[in-house]
Amino acid sequence: MTNEFRDLERPRAMRKKDVVLMATVTVFESLPHPTRSELRQFAELFAPLFSASSEEARREAVAALSQCKNVPPAVAFFIASQPISIAAPFLTSSSCLSDETLITIARIQGEAHARAIVRREALSPTVIDALVGLRHNRAARPAETPATEATTAPVAEDIATAERLVREEGLRQRIKALASHIDRPAHDRLGLRSLSPIQEALLVRFARDREAGLFATVLADSLSASLWLSERIMLDISGQQLATTLKGLAMRGEDAIFILQRIYDHLGSHEDGVTRAEALWTMLDEDECGRRIEAWRRADSYTYAEPKQQPAAANQTQEHEAEPRILRTSASLRRAAAGVHRAR
Repeated sequence: MTNEFRDLERPRAMRKKDVVLMATVTVFESLPHPTRSELRQFAELFAPLFSASSEEARREAVAALSQCKNVPPAVAFFIASQPISIAAPFLTSSSCLSDETLITIARIQGEAHARAIVRREALSPTVIDALVGLRHNRAARPAETPATEATTAPVAEDIATAERLVREEGLRQRIKALASHIDRPAHDRLGLRSLSPIQEALLVRFARDREAGLFATVLADSLSASLWLSERIMLDISGQQLATTLKGLAMRGEDAIFILQRIYDHLGSHEDGVTRAEALWTMLDEDECGRRIEAWRRADSYTYAEPKQQPAAANQTQEHEAEPRILRTSASLRRAAAGVHRAR
């Protein structure tokens, strides 16, 4: 009777430990943001409860934790190191496994674990490179028995998939690098002239106050051109030349539209739900505007070129040439000689 009673009590005791394990996992999963103390406490409780539970309970606990985002690193490594029949869902789905942990597990646990890692939805290039390297290392080993080769065939197929992912990632990075030269970021002006924040703020302020003279001065400074050019741009009452200038200088659209509407009142009228200034601004191409204002600046520099500085020697020569020359006559020479004799 005693032996039979013990046999009946043993499954019941095992079930109690399974219940405790699942209860611990459930309570931990319910914590949205566990504290450092709670993480440490769970890490201390999990390993002994896991070891004392049945294999079915272990699988259920691992399946539940594979969807949890707060598994402590020590527990994650402990679960990933379990036999593949238990660790597979965790290796495939858990987001708590770092790249270093995945690489370590693949190296020390073998091909079955590496195969499970390959099935993850997203693998970093670092992990993919490590998996490919492991494949080459295994290929360099002595020939295996036919039974072993049959067992590792699916793993080789998965590693080949990882190799393909490496090539695709490299090609993707090359395409991105090439595309970056075509579709450059908006802030990359490639050496083109741009407004400084102070210049932009001054242009907006003077346009708001309708101070055309000060606005033209700041615009000329922004273009590094003459005041004549900025005034000539503003004389275009259609507003197209000023809009071209502002867009070529990479001014923000809302500020440029405000300036156009303040300086040219007719651009504030609405057509088809938008102001004429907005329509004018939209139709302009920034690169073309940049090329146009550079052409204006070159023409302005030819027209209003600063006088070149001449060498100092040339200046001295010109000064001497500009001074009146004193002509010496015989009478003047005699008077000068007589003065010398008297002085003696």
